[in-house]
Amino acid sequence: MWLKPEEVLLKNALKLWVTQKSSCYFILQRRRGHGEGGGRLTGRLVGALDAVLDSNARVAPFRILLQVPGSQVYSPIACGELLTGSDVYWAIATGATLEEINQHWDWLEQNLLHTLSVFDNKDDIASFVKGKVKALIAEETSSRLAEQEEEPEKFREALVKFEARFNFPEAEKLVTYYSCCCWKGRVPRQGWLYLSINHLCFYSFFLGKELKLVVPWVDIQKLERTSNVFLTDTIRITTQNKERDFSMFLNLDEVFKVMEQLADVTLRRLLDNEVFDLDPDLQEPSQITKRDLEARAQNEFFRAFFRLPRKEKLHTVVDCSLWTPFSRCHTAGRMFTSDSYICFASREDGCCKIVLPLREVVSIEKMEDTSLLPHPIIVSIRSKVAFQFIELRDRDSLVEALLVRLKQVHANHPVHYDTSVDDDMASPVFHSTSMCGDHRFGDLEMVSSQSSEESEKEKSPLLHPDALVTAFQQSGSQSPDSQMSREQIKISLWNDHFVEYGRTVCMFRTEKIRKLVAMGIPESLRGRLWLLFSDAVTDLASHPGYYGNLVEESLGKCCLVTEEIERDLHRSLPEHPAFQNETGIAALRRVLTAYAHRNPKIGYCQSMNILTSVLLLYAKEEEAFWLLVAVCERMLPDYFNHRVIGAQVDQSVFEELIKGHLPELAEHMNDLSALASVSLSWFLTLFLSIMPLESAVNVVDCFFYDGIKAIFQLGLAVLEANAEDLCSSKDDGQALMILSRFLDHIKNEDSPGPPVGSHHAFFSDDQEPYPVTDISDLIRDSYEKFGDQSVEQIEHLRYKHRIRVLQGHEDTTKQNVLRVVIPEVSILPEDLEELYDLFKREHMMSCYWEQPRPTASRHDPSRPYAEQYRIDARQFAHLFQLVSPWTCGAHTEILAERTFRLLDDNMDQLIEFKAFVSCLDIMYNGEMNEKIKLLYRLHIPPALTENDRDSQSPLKNPLLSTSRPLVFGKPNGDAVDYQKQLKQMIKDLAKEKDKTEKELPKMSQREFIQFCKTLYSMFHEDPEENDLYQAIATVTTLLLQIGEVGQRSSSSGSCSQECGEELQASAPSPEDSVFADTGKTPQDSQAFPEEAQADWTVSLEHILASLLTEQSLVNFFEKPLDMKSKLENAKINQYNLKTSEMSHQSQSELKLSNL
Repeated sequence: MWLKPEEVLLKNALKLWVTQKSSCYFILQRRRGHGEGGGRLTGRLVGALDAVLDSNARVAPFRILLQVPGSQVYSPIACGELLTGSDVYWAIATGATLEEINQHWDWLEQNLLHTLSVFDNKDDIASFVKGKVKALIAEETSSRLAEQEEEPEKFREALVKFEARFNFPEAEKLVTYYSCCCWKGRVPRQGWLYLSINHLCFYSFFLGKELKLVVPWVDIQKLERTSNVFLTDTIRITTQNKERDFSMFLNLDEVFKVMEQLADVTLRRLLDNEVFDLDPDLQEPSQITKRDLEARAQNEFFRAFFRLPRKEKLHTVVDCSLWTPFSRCHTAGRMFTSDSYICFASREDGCCKIVLPLREVVSIEKMEDTSLLPHPIIVSIRSKVAFQFIELRDRDSLVEALLVRLKQVHANHPVHYDTSVDDDMASPVFHSTSMCGDHRFGDLEMVSSQSSEESEKEKSPLLHPDALVTAFQQSGSQSPDSQMSREQIKISLWNDHFVEYGRTVCMFRTEKIRKLVAMGIPESLRGRLWLLFSDAVTDLASHPGYYGNLVEESLGKCCLVTEEIERDLHRSLPEHPAFQNETGIAALRRVLTAYAHRNPKIGYCQSMNILTSVLLLYAKEEEAFWLLVAVCERMLPDYFNHRVIGAQVDQSVFEELIKGHLPELAEHMNDLSALASVSLSWFLTLFLSIMPLESAVNVVDCFFYDGIKAIFQLGLAVLEANAEDLCSSKDDGQALMILSRFLDHIKNEDSPGPPVGSHHAFFSDDQEPYPVTDISDLIRDSYEKFGDQSVEQIEHLRYKHRIRVLQGHEDTTKQNVLRVVIPEVSILPEDLEELYDLFKREHMMSCYWEQPRPTASRHDPSRPYAEQYRIDARQFAHLFQLVSPWTCGAHTEILAERTFRLLDDNMDQLIEFKAFVSCLDIMYNGEMNEKIKLLYRLHIPPALTENDRDSQSPLKNPLLSTSRPLVFGKPNGDAVDYQKQLKQMIKDLAKEKDKTEKELPKMSQREFIQFCKTLYSMFHEDPEENDLYQAIATVTTLLLQIGEVGQRSSSSGSCSQECGEELQASAPSPEDSVFADTGKTPQDSQAFPEEAQADWTVSLEHILASLLTEQSLVNFFEKPLDMKSKLENAKINQYNLKTSEMSHQSQSELKLSNL
């Protein structure tokens, strides 16, 4: 590669470089230790020095220097001698291989050497060459990958080294690289870690020994930070069979985050594509950069922290301070801006957080700078409230960008102001004084969409207008004349909070509101606050009429999803009166059906009915729909699909949290899988299915405010409350009973309504009274004891455990496929596992480097286990070449194509693992007649087609003769009469043939010729090659004459009965060998006229009986074959075969483009 010209002091290069070539202006040098036979001590020491010092020279063993004759730095150098003196030269090129550096040398000789001789001023020579080299570098640096890195020249240099060392196809793009140590036992190997889009690679060259390590991301089962005896912090990579430790990074946190991102993106793209949607910047894997991965991590944290839609893209993060009127000071924190939001979070966790949708923003203005208010801006919202931010760096450019996005949002979602107010908004609860000087606090943002709601109600009269709890209100135990109930006290507290902190989606969110939520939201406010906390209110206001249209479109449609919904409708809160009549059930049906119509990827999953039922109790029907959208699509990502990957990931995260927070319980219960299995329903239904409803709704309150963190900490609080009983439990069943009984007796003393029957009240009345736990106390304990988990920590744990969960699904798929296949084949189970891994890896490699195909580009986890991985013809050809015992030289590819066509029963150009191993089982373990039958089927349709590439075979067509003998002389002088043997064998085969088996069609002469070619190529390089050729010549001659007899026989006659009468015996001459290389043209070598070949046929029975007459052929097909050695070689060579083919293909495409 070309280098930016830099001065090299030759004195420092003494004894480290050897000159290979020199001219008047240039010197080509080789680094000591490279290319020296015997591994000289000097070369090894230089290589060790390079490795320890982390020198670039270690990975660039060749270089070219510029020298200018006649200048003060010139000294003549003889080729092959060491450079001496203190002269200064310029390094202009380096090379990883001799071929690469020679290309640069040739370019210099052809393009510059003659031009330089015309310069009179020697100093101009150096300037001219430097300018040329810089121009070449600029041309190469135009690559997008190089431009987007912080140090493009170093990245370009590392990219060249990566490509030279690992020989991946061009599609395998390098993302980033780091210097580090790879530990082998207690010995560290200093080298370079290369992270590409599909692989983790490590290279080391130390003391003359080269180490290369390649680990596909999809093979990684565990990625974690660990400590060992020698180092306190290492990164451990765990695959199926090995563990690798990497350490001594300059910035280990950065490296680990990039590795997390790459592993997560690659595994989800290849193994979890069912519901996984990549960010737009990551849609094309070959264009992924380190910067893209960092942006993805920031985006995911931003969306999770503020619980925003997954389409939101973070633009800027700036330090600033926000005026907080409740504390009468500016609070330091950070401003986050995205496509549709301005958000703020204080530096102190829980102190203050706000979310400002741009559709609620009226204006963004700059204020005059003062010493007390540096770089301020004012953001005004529709509810006549203003937010003041100060200490904003690059304020002007930030405000300009925000105004552009504000204009776009208002253009896409115009705001319609309305002076009327909904009845529920008129409540005193929703009125407050200003926080920022304006003594009026505006109406909730839903006011603006009142007119659209009214028109929607007129358009869709079927929609239920109110929350179901208002229509089916159950009276509580308290009398109306009693003192102020707890519910009324809560309402009063919330009213006071709204006055001080605001009541719209733009409210200040502090620790105080979290405490109010933990006490339980009043029923009259619950639905509205759920909308605000989840920001579903923004979706509702931005899509007027959307839900009504969905209801109309999905109404009356019948499919599998609607059948599942109908089946679960009457199982949704059957104890509540709202769902004991058609009003509630109809509303539930409409919401679930509309959502399934909106998001067919998710459709409908169990537990969605329970969640939606509770949403309908406290929110209007359309509001419940948007709350369901918020939960399914951003608050509980990947939960609701047929594999519930998201819930299983959080279940695994919960298991690790138990080990960290409840070590005694984890130590007692060595296997936490039982607790984890119970917790799955906690996450899927937010405790709604395992806790009394009046208590569970308080959990939902906390979930909408704090997200999944609330479920984690509540689960830990439940286990902590029962830790003593769980530690004394004797088995998993008893532990589950303890938890079920505890959860069933969680009550809500503040609930205004009577208790609703629980789902786990299966204990008899004669049992001892069980102590009751108040839900408010349990939630308070969960915040106090386990509320220290941050969103960022949870997201990192999700990355870690998603790898394990996805790999667990892959292991389950593998075991299920093997369980189906093992009884049907004779291949050993351990060999079948190796074959499955090769089959899967072949599929993955095609996903890495080939253009995606509509049918085979991705793994499809929704299909049955045996069909999740399928391969096409090209992939099958690679595997056939690697593991098939029938290797036929140049003919192997043609045989692989025919085998694929035979196995592709449904003609979809794909085959699954079961068909692949069934074919291999016959080749390795089948009886001779099974192998011959398989070969026979490979040479008749559909395996053999009219356009078959048989003409590309190097074998000549066999000589066909009508006068071949059926009696041959043996070396000992005896004669063998095959006529009698053949007649008897055909009779025996006819008797033994299964009458129920479908008879195979007879083989034509053209098909028989191809059959003979395959047999001939199979015998090549066999130890008994000569005997096999003689035997096959004999058998072929015999079968040719049988075909002639059948051609001449009458329609009522039998070929097998007349062959003995028609054929005469004679001795063959050597030149009449069936596969003799006579040099004749195809027309001369065929004795049959073309019109006569159409009637020439031979059957499977004839071929099998003829082959049985030759013991050498019988021995060949019945000899045992070693599959293990084939599999070992295949594991080693699979990558090399694929990369070689891809490199050859790229070179061919390059040549064509040059033409």
